[in-house]
Amino acid sequence: MNFEVLNRETLFEGRVFDVERVEARLPDGRLNKYDLVNHQGSITVIPFDQDGNVWFVRQYRLGAQKVLLELPAGMIEKDEQPEDCALREIREETGLAAGEIKYLGQIYLAPGYCTELMYVYLATALYSDPLQADADEFLQTIAIPVEQIYDMVRKDEINDSKSLAALMLAQPYLIVKP
Repeated sequence: MNFEVLNRETLFEGRVFDVERVEARLPDGRLNKYDLVNHQGSITVIPFDQDGNVWFVRQYRLGAQKVLLELPAGMIEKDEQPEDCALREIREETGLAAGEIKYLGQIYLAPGYCTELMYVYLATALYSDPLQADADEFLQTIAIPVEQIYDMVRKDEINDSKSLAALMLAQPYLIVKP
């Protein structure tokens, strides 16, 4: 498929992302314009404790206009590696640190209009080691037994896309040991 970008114009530069107008030649030769959100990337982490719980956060989300139940996540800072971001974010959002962390994969959140690529990690061997939360984050942490999580998904109690995708990637690892 031959999709050729002909021109890019920055429309907005923000703290978290920029927006471009992109002109492209489509495979059939026609020209089209797109609005593209450029994002430097993010992580989500599945904190899985020794008691068989996954740690979530509840927070208000402006786009949804309600409080959502989500896995801890955050934006990768300039010159920060995704794994380092995951280790930082879990401490900021849950107060827990990971003794072990495993890369599970990566997901595009909205590839039709956004470049954001999210890296997914499983965090285990958890212990208390909090970092100061971001000033604009008001979070409530909640530990949910792994046996309840996928039922909660089916009941539409967890409907944050990054959390759903991450839970899918983590499913083989979320096993409670007797």
